[in-house]
Amino acid sequence: MDIREVSFSYDQQKDIVQSVTTHIEKGKITTIIGPNGSGKSTLLSLMAHNHAPNKGQIHLDGQALNAFKPKELAKKLAVVHQQNEAPLDLTIERVVAFGRTPYQTMRGGDKEEDERAIEWALSSTKLTEKRKVPLASLSGGERQRVWIAMALAQKTPILFLDEPTTYLDIYYQFDILELIRELNVVHGLTIVMVLHDMNQAVRYSDVIIAMKDGQIISEGQPNDVLTEEMVRHIYHVSVTIRQDAETGMYIVPVGI
Repeated sequence: MDIREVSFSYDQQKDIVQSVTTHIEKGKITTIIGPNGSGKSTLLSLMAHNHAPNKGQIHLDGQALNAFKPKELAKKLAVVHQQNEAPLDLTIERVVAFGRTPYQTMRGGDKEEDERAIEWALSSTKLTEKRKVPLASLSGGERQRVWIAMALAQKTPILFLDEPTTYLDIYYQFDILELIRELNVVHGLTIVMVLHDMNQAVRYSDVIIAMKDGQIISEGQPNDVLTEEMVRHIYHVSVTIRQDAETGMYIVPVGI
């Protein structure tokens, strides 16, 4: 995916995203970080074509996003939003089945292909044994797996996740991030996600895009992007960056 000189504003006054140009590498995990209001979730939304840029273009497989029909694009990329809702009495299996909507036609769809996709999505997220369980009975972390499974049922090569660990306790944060890495390593999905936690971004990303005031300040491998100077510039917080033989690079805040 190529993003070329993209700008966007909601009110036509101040650009939330300003002249952003970048490239999303196929088969990699790319994480967008930055303070609140930096434009990271808006940039992800533009990539998902939930909004159209005021200026610039975004291309996928050599074609502008606005040239895709909605169902065509839904076969190319899937999105897990920060907040998701569904009737709580629906079973997990039924919720995941909504991921097959792009493949439905006036004549219905390929039921066997739908079933295979749903089975794979449930299996990949370790939800097969709970398929008949209602959504209401699940914890927040388990529900997040359901939303990811629904996205996987679309069978797309690209997966977008907007703050997938928000509202989760530390166990489920790592549970979800381990799942995301598995989807990338084992199944080859290209993944773009927005995270707040810099240490999680370091551990689970191949590429980091750091944003501030609607612009990309730095991008590249985690060790190159997240320097003490860069973190101070973006977040106005002093940190020390350490290396450990077992855990690798990690960031320790030390003050404002």
